[in-house]
Amino acid sequence: MTMRIGYLLPTRERVMRGEHDASTILDLASRAEGLGFESVWIGDSLLARPRHDPITMLAAIAARTTTVEMGTAVLLPALRNPVVLAHQFATLDQISQGRIILGVGIAADVPNIRAEFAAAGVPFEKRVGRMMEGLRLCQAFWRGEPVDWDGRWPVEQGVLAPTPHRPGGPPIWGGGSAPASLTRAGKNFDGWFPTGPDADGWGRDWQVVRQAASEAGQNPDDLTGALYLTMAIGDDAAAAQKQIDGYLEEYYGIHAAMLAKTMACYAGPAEGAAQWLQGYADAGASHLVLRFAGDNEKHMDDIVGIREILGWGNQ
Repeated sequence: MTMRIGYLLPTRERVMRGEHDASTILDLASRAEGLGFESVWIGDSLLARPRHDPITMLAAIAARTTTVEMGTAVLLPALRNPVVLAHQFATLDQISQGRIILGVGIAADVPNIRAEFAAAGVPFEKRVGRMMEGLRLCQAFWRGEPVDWDGRWPVEQGVLAPTPHRPGGPPIWGGGSAPASLTRAGKNFDGWFPTGPDADGWGRDWQVVRQAASEAGQNPDDLTGALYLTMAIGDDAAAAQKQIDGYLEEYYGIHAAMLAKTMACYAGPAEGAAQWLQGYADAGASHLVLRFAGDNEKHMDDIVGIREILGWGNQ
């Protein structure tokens, strides 16, 4: 199986340190492409975890790069008007010439995210239905035909232009590991993109996703099995674990032990990291998106070496 490796750009981390300059993010994206990473990614938040706007940043990255795919890890579509969102992603897909992946999620039920939805004027309890209807409306627009829509966003003979570079629009990957998220990804999306669990648990859940696709009349082999993984690579495993714990607690404002239940993390030497990543490949994953706790440039170089250990050359 071909393994693709992605890199989560540190937009949140830079803002946490008071660094708002976008040029360093663009430089990291270019560096990732040069090192052979197959994709680069940006997270999404308005107020709960402030960072650069992902759609704007991806447009700039698309103009700076030529081959690397790029995506959202993950976007919260419920916070956005889908007519505007469809237009933005159609344009973005044209700028990138078909290199966009739309990772989507519904957001965790925690107080600061509820406050973010309230500030955006979006009912938090309606976020699942709002996301799913909004994405269907986007896909209707991306076909390039007149759209009539009788729903939350009434449309009469609306025609979107430009249409995306990729026929039908960018692939959509659904995040989440709850039972409903697994079924939703298999029935409705082009890929599944959770933040965990461990390789064995991921493999079991992946079979649930594939079964949901089959029951919906989809070919499960057409789905992408992806993951969002957090890593701190270093010879001193205890120091690396301390680095991850501090990173997660600063990032989310939650004790690291609570996050460990739902978020797959690795802390330790490169050789162990190779075995850990191989476990997900053995479970059926084909696209791993890596987030680094600490020195991003060093970790990117470490991953180049790990790919050599595993025989995962640039593909």
